[in-house]
Amino acid sequence: MRIAIIGAGLAGLTAAYELRDHDVEVFEAAGRIGGKLYSVPFNDGPTDMGAEAFLARRRDAVEFFHSLGLAGSLVDPSGLRSLVYSGELKALPQGGVMGIPSHSAPVAHLVSEETARRIDNEQPFEWTVGGDVSVGELVRQQYGGDLVDRVVSALLGGVYSCTADDLGLRATIPTLADALDTLAASGPVTLSAAVRSLEKARADNPSAGGPVFQTFRGGYAELYETLAEKSGAKIFVDTFISGISREGDKFRLTGAPGDTATFDRVLVATPAPTAARLLPKVAPDAATRLKGVKLAASAVVGLKFESDTDPSGTALPQNSGILVATDQDDVHAKAFTLSSRKWPHLAERGGALVRASFGRFGDDAIVRAEEDDLVDYVLDDLQHLTGFDGRAAGVAEIFTQRWFGGLPRFDATHLDTVAAVRDALSQSPGVDATGAWAGGVGVPAVIADARAAAARISSS
Repeated sequence: MRIAIIGAGLAGLTAAYELRDHDVEVFEAAGRIGGKLYSVPFNDGPTDMGAEAFLARRRDAVEFFHSLGLAGSLVDPSGLRSLVYSGELKALPQGGVMGIPSHSAPVAHLVSEETARRIDNEQPFEWTVGGDVSVGELVRQQYGGDLVDRVVSALLGGVYSCTADDLGLRATIPTLADALDTLAASGPVTLSAAVRSLEKARADNPSAGGPVFQTFRGGYAELYETLAEKSGAKIFVDTFISGISREGDKFRLTGAPGDTATFDRVLVATPAPTAARLLPKVAPDAATRLKGVKLAASAVVGLKFESDTDPSGTALPQNSGILVATDQDDVHAKAFTLSSRKWPHLAERGGALVRASFGRFGDDAIVRAEEDDLVDYVLDDLQHLTGFDGRAAGVAEIFTQRWFGGLPRFDATHLDTVAAVRDALSQSPGVDATGAWAGGVGVPAVIADARAAAARISSS
């Protein structure tokens, strides 16, 4: 069976690997494979300028990496905690669920006394089983806006490049939505009781221990290059596919080399807006639905410093990262990963590696700023937050990566959109779609959805 895959990011390459027993061709519009995974060749070794870790408690992903022969490449973080900037650097709360606590103690140093009282004396609310709401709306309603701005949005922004108000609960924190469903079926519903039930489940399951995150010693290039090699697929880069059409029981791709090839199956593994542009002739209802998925832009600036201590003796903090509360207007960046603190294998290189992230949904201006301005923002912000003078410490390397439309906005209607797209595609034999918009943000989620899509394609 001859199969075309459009997109050579993680989803497309995973699908190609899963379909390696078939004749597979992969078409990528960019000049490189990997998509939002991007390992840059710094002088001291590969450095990720896209995703830099994965959720290690997704055992399906870990087992998949082992099956690829990459077990020896997986490395654990240092275990150092992160900080949050809200007027000053403070400890990031522990426990709870994505910054949402079951009681006020973990967040009391970050919120007002009124919010702390509201958390500890939370009143029940109406919850519809199976329903959804924005995370920000729910937490503001039950606990208070300062918790959303100073903790929850800071945490979610690092994952989704959106504030909590732009994200649906069921799409981004499904375990919490399920816990609310369970409460609604038996009695009064409170956010604190739902979070408490999840904390108890974690405590009762010691097998869920170990590091929350892992990464690859040689960067994510180890993963995407291995997938490309072991897939056996013919991969075309710098190849822009502009449309898909049916010819009998075959498919023709406009823009494919020679523009003469026809395929038995087509899998679209691109961001939602691109998929919406490709699918109108073969799955018009799916294309229409996909147009409603909005994307958030972001930028990552990586800096390698000669030393982790400036000439005045001020060192980078012994923490893995710094999140910035969304109600702070004296900082341009939304987060810093102190990579050489977070990852021991990067610390072994000497000096200090720092990644700064910019941009949230609806705020593309910062992402479009001049590179020199972004670098200055990083250095100024870092000194403002920590006292560390990166200019004086010596900047050895800089890399700036912009991700325009990098991540889908998982709002309160997103899961309904995905379900409708799935239904529409099921009525268009021979064509399917996958990507971060479909299965969820995060490497394990993208892999799982791509593997499922490959299974559907091969059996259809």
